Amino acid sequence: MNLGKILLIIFGATLLAVASLGIGELSYSWLPPQATAESLLIDDLFSFLVTLGAFIFLGVCGALVYSIIFNRAGKYDFSDGPHIEGNLTVEVVWTAIPFVLVIWIAAYSYQIYDQMSIIGSMEHHQSMSMGMKSAIAEPLSESSTTSEKSDKIQVISKQWAWIFNYPEQNISSTELHLPVNQRAYLTLESEDVIHGFYIPAFRVKQDVIPNETINFEFTPILEGKYRLRDSQYSGTYFAAMQADVVVESPEKYQQWLKEAQKRKPSPAYNRAMSEYTRKSDHAIDTNWATVKPAEPPVVNYQ
Repeated sequence: MNLGKILLIIFGATLLAVASLGIGELSYSWLPPQATAESLLIDDLFSFLVTLGAFIFLGVCGALVYSIIFNRAGKYDFSDGPHIEGNLTVEVVWTAIPFVLVIWIAAYSYQIYDQMSIIGSMEHHQSMSMGMKSAIAEPLSESSTTSEKSDKIQVISKQWAWIFNYPEQNISSTELHLPVNQRAYLTLESEDVIHGFYIPAFRVKQDVIPNETINFEFTPILEGKYRLRDSQYSGTYFAAMQADVVVESPEKYQQWLKEAQKRKPSPAYNRAMSEYTRKSDHAIDTNWATVKPAEPPVVNYQ
């Protein structure tokens, strides 16, 4: 291989690396706001994977374009190409590179999840096999949280509603309120089927298993209102199973707790029940079995 081709390969690889890094940085803008400490780590991992994927994709496309332009056969050349048998060096290279990449991705992914220290799903899997009753999510390092410890919030899921209980204050709500920059400690429970606790802006997700209590933790770092969704298909009206998540300053959080304590419990509006009732009143009777939504939750705040 002459010097010109070596320089061309180096130039092309450098150009691909710069373009891939740019695409990787651009990938941060594809996602919702980074609202938790965990989202920073997840987005770094996502950007890394996008950068790596972009480099491979652009490299393969570049090699194809180069071959089409500079190595095409003549207009009337219908002869067979040269008979080339296996090349040990090439085979070792194209086996070693994917192997190294897979190990690199696996190691980096493990490092990210280890830093997050949210091991609820793994602990739950292990507890099921060992006959234990709960899963435990370990907190992030103390540097990412304040020294103040928040009370545990009980999250109850059912077809099709989220209910958030604050036992210390005797409050029930259809909104999840959290203080910013403080570790959130949740216990997840399901009254019927498997649900999925998923807040896209938080980049954390946890299956909620019937007859199990799952401890789950994360650290909100950005004030605002976000959307909690059910990531599992939990039945007909699962798309209606959404709730607001409000991250606010500790002062506003304490003010909200005091305000909610003063309110008398009342039935909350439930979209699933509303749609079910409206459909039942006007639909043709097909005798198809359907699941009736649970009764609207009775809460202090909605």
